[in-house]
Amino acid sequence: MKDRLVYSAYALGWAVLKHLPEPVARALFERLADTAWRRRGPRVLQLEKNLRRVRPELDEAGLRELSRAGMRSYMRYWMESFRLPVWSRERIARDVQVEGSEQMRATLDSGRGVVVALPHMANWDLAGAWVALEGYPFTTVAERLKPERLFDRFVEFRESLGMEVLALTGSGVSVVGTMARRLRAGRLVCLVGDRDLSEAGVEVSFFGEATRMPAGPAALAQRTGAALMPATLWYDGRVLRARINPEIPVPAEGDRKEQTQVMVQAMADIWEQGIREHPEDWHMLQRFWLADLPVRGTAQAPAAEPSGAAERAVEPAAEASGP
Repeated sequence: MKDRLVYSAYALGWAVLKHLPEPVARALFERLADTAWRRRGPRVLQLEKNLRRVRPELDEAGLRELSRAGMRSYMRYWMESFRLPVWSRERIARDVQVEGSEQMRATLDSGRGVVVALPHMANWDLAGAWVALEGYPFTTVAERLKPERLFDRFVEFRESLGMEVLALTGSGVSVVGTMARRLRAGRLVCLVGDRDLSEAGVEVSFFGEATRMPAGPAALAQRTGAALMPATLWYDGRVLRARINPEIPVPAEGDRKEQTQVMVQAMADIWEQGIREHPEDWHMLQRFWLADLPVRGTAQAPAAEPSGAAERAVEPAAEASGP
């Protein structure tokens, strides 16, 4: 029953929201964001707990205002994603501004692959649409969703934007092998890489605390000779801005594990700076730092399920946007 309701909600979003006047859609999603924020469900409380690490100097009122802006940014992502099918090429070119794209273009044009790794900031789907429209189709990975029909809709949507989407699990296809082949062929791979889903990631320091981040982007660069370029995203009024940072080279010293550690920490440092500058656009509504995660091998009660329509509306996004 729950799966059917979730699928119906997303199907309705795709079917209806793209036809609403944009001011109406924006107002609707701001209202949803504010309703979820006022109810202070588990996702909002976790967002505030995460943001407290990013902006420890804020008092309680300041943190609440930041989390409200964060929920509005989060719901803006969904509003834009539902409406992307009706955005023109001209609209995408106008409303997405990217710094540092020339280094990515030059590397790809030379025949060398590129891994662009980014955190859960602003609208990565819109940024992906811009990259594809610039003439650089790319490969990415999505966490498999339930119900299966919902995952298929996400894949269909992202592929319509010019992405090749690989299911993280359950497809019978080697995800790492496929990405490695694309990179060796001089193509582009884009990965959302700040959240470790495997519990086997690399431990890094992030805002002064320990967390784990996936090794995948760095390992792919090492394995294939591709360039690893971290990116950050943020909203600036009606514009989505992005910054593609210079390549993180493979260290000349150390074994493979040590090299990976250095590269992942370098990515984390770049993302930390981007999130510090635009904390409201970091969509991390899950437990993230190791101090917040259950200790392996111990039983721990799961977080309470969100209650209320607005809270349910934002809950599945976390599952859809895995790296």
